Amino acid sequence: MKDFFKFMFASMLGMLIMSVILFFVLVGMIASMASFMEKELVAVSENTLLKIELNTAIPDRTSKDPFSEFDFATMESKKSIGLNDILKNLDKAARDGNIKGIYLDLSSIPAGIATIEEVRNALVEFKKSGKFIIAYAENYSQGAYYLATVADKIYINPEGELDFRGLSAEMMFFKGTLEKLDADMQIIRHGKYKSAVEPFMLDKMSPENREQMMAIVNGVWDRILDAISTSRNISKTELNRLADGLLVAMPDAAIKNKLIDEVRYKDEILAELKGLLGVAESEDIKSVTLADYTDAPDPSTERPDRKNKIAVIYALGEISSGEGSESTIGSESLSKAIRKARTDDKVKAIVMRVNSPGGSALASDVILREVKLAVKEKPFIVSMGDVAASGGYYIACAANKIYADPTTITGSIGVLGMIPNLERTMKEYLGVTFDYAMTNENANYMSINRPMTEYQKNVILGYIEDIYETFVGHVAEGRKMSTTAVDNIGQGRVWIGTDAKKIGLIDEFGGLTAAIEEAAKMANIEKYVITELPAQKDPIEELVKDLFGQSSIEAKIKAELGPNYKLYQYMKYWQNASGVQARMPFDINLN
Repeated sequence: MKDFFKFMFASMLGMLIMSVILFFVLVGMIASMASFMEKELVAVSENTLLKIELNTAIPDRTSKDPFSEFDFATMESKKSIGLNDILKNLDKAARDGNIKGIYLDLSSIPAGIATIEEVRNALVEFKKSGKFIIAYAENYSQGAYYLATVADKIYINPEGELDFRGLSAEMMFFKGTLEKLDADMQIIRHGKYKSAVEPFMLDKMSPENREQMMAIVNGVWDRILDAISTSRNISKTELNRLADGLLVAMPDAAIKNKLIDEVRYKDEILAELKGLLGVAESEDIKSVTLADYTDAPDPSTERPDRKNKIAVIYALGEISSGEGSESTIGSESLSKAIRKARTDDKVKAIVMRVNSPGGSALASDVILREVKLAVKEKPFIVSMGDVAASGGYYIACAANKIYADPTTITGSIGVLGMIPNLERTMKEYLGVTFDYAMTNENANYMSINRPMTEYQKNVILGYIEDIYETFVGHVAEGRKMSTTAVDNIGQGRVWIGTDAKKIGLIDEFGGLTAAIEEAAKMANIEKYVITELPAQKDPIEELVKDLFGQSSIEAKIKAELGPNYKLYQYMKYWQNASGVQARMPFDINLN
């Protein structure tokens, strides 16, 4: 008995000591993260170089989430930046007399082509200030090279490689997996192009899907070639010849064919930058990163009119009912943000940034109601990002004006329903069978453990047809088109921005900056401040609440899976999807 109490008290003491240690570790982590997130004014001295490395994902909005770029292996967090701050910083740098030029240190840019195009357009505007841009990389991906072609000079490491081969759209199909599991997916859809369900019913693209995918990849590639042809003075025919034959992978070939200016080692790049800056060889280059430059003061001496606001509302990710998050659209939180902007007398115009493949049809309709109410009271402009399709287009169609990049993927006016049937899977692999005691004939309607009857399928088809008709009606009203015309360009087909403009789905080409400028023009205001909605959550509170919760788990999964995180998101979405869906496939991977 004496030994029992001895060991018991020893265990209790050990647990107490461990708890104390964990407490201080937790406090240290929070203090470390808090100090990291503290905003200190960055002083930019004369003759400073702005260094741009876009080697992390570029969200539309800079996140305040302390775990978004947190490395749990090193317990360190990288300072990332969103497109909103990238655009602001490039505009600020053009007007900042202390910034003498830009150094693009590029390799691979994990962002969509439309996002890269917005950054590239902002760099084109920056060059109008007369300041230089130099690009260098050890290896260039196609996206990185596309951005680099805005530079005055493009350099590459002598042993580097240029990826220039054209675009391919990669889609993943699960029909074979379902067959191996003796499972099947019961699919009801409207629209022959509604390809979101194809991965579950086919093992390759349907002719209709291939048609739209070829239109997208050809359209995006043509846009990229236009820009490269103009900046490098090479014909598009010649560029296609080089891509077809994989002829410019090596630096010497890339230089010979004028895609790259010269080979350089890093020390030679630094020497050239010193020359451009007028810095002595023995001195160091003064530089500031794009992320740090966010906290530098704006050189403008004009005071904005704080009585005039333009609300920029971010609608990012899949659409579902509820609150959502920074990376998903919740009908409650987004509706609340639109309502707040509508009822705020200081907000003179609203810009909604949409980057979404769609989602719940019901949630999309809830959001559209708030958009329509706002349109009645003040200018409402939509700015589309990489993708604004299906539910993403549903919530945008009532805007006064829609801006999109030429490479934006949009449209996908169609709806679908998808219910798995796991009856054979459960029986053959687990020996599990099901039986039902029901009060009514269809009480087990939409059970995943039995096939639907034809009657039940027809009931769901009726819902889908009704929602599709409503969708078409909203688009026809918002875009001032006939329902027949909308149906002809609908059918679930996705369109690239250049084609979307021709058929009337968007109004103008341009990014977020152009949309804000148009909103100010429509509101007849010159001086204003930007207010961003929905309001981001306090990072310290989220850190404490989620340190060992969902946010940290999600961050760990994202870090571990890397590029395969999209597959995890895909499966997670369909696992939790409920109700009729207005969405396009989001597993398309442009390479």
